[in-house]
Amino acid sequence: MDLGTVLASSWASGISLYGVAAVLGIAGRLDWVSAAPILEEPWVIAISLLLFAIELVVDKIAVLDSAWDAAHLFIRPIGSAALCAVAPGQTLPVPVLIGVGAVFALSCHSAKASARLFVNTSPEPVSNVVVSFVEDGVWAAVMALAIAYPKVAAVVAIVLAIFSGLAGWFLYRAARAAWRRIGERRRRWRDRHAPRPDAA
Repeated sequence: MDLGTVLASSWASGISLYGVAAVLGIAGRLDWVSAAPILEEPWVIAISLLLFAIELVVDKIAVLDSAWDAAHLFIRPIGSAALCAVAPGQTLPVPVLIGVGAVFALSCHSAKASARLFVNTSPEPVSNVVVSFVEDGVWAAVMALAIAYPKVAAVVAIVLAIFSGLAGWFLYRAARAAWRRIGERRRRWRDRHAPRPDAA
């Protein structure tokens, strides 16, 4: 497997680890990439597709998406590291590949999770669904590039990892501030509408 495919897959795993695993497995069976034999197993592809389908639905539901992201804070980087560890034909040492895979996935995950926290401050559900579809399009495009043009994908993945890491930090701060303002407004509303004891 080309290094560019590994790097791009690592970053895309921060959005959809299960989708990436399924794509690599299917692409390996079609001889589009040299995937790890374990990923090409039919049962691995089936489980990956099932989890991806669940993720696809949960990711469109406000608050549930953030809960899903919180549960995958460690799953996505660890899963990405595992994909790198079993990637065939690599010249880089396995510990380096594992570290890069985890960092790239964590960078992408931080931007995704922080963006969802910020979007979920809006009471309407449309923006959440739109952002989810955009994320689906981004990781799918990155994986298509990883398979078709690995060298270009390597550069794109490095740029995206840097950008998403910075974006994740800024979006997290913005989301915290937004949720704090919402909490303050709710407290003020409760204070105004709380029953007052009768004057003695």
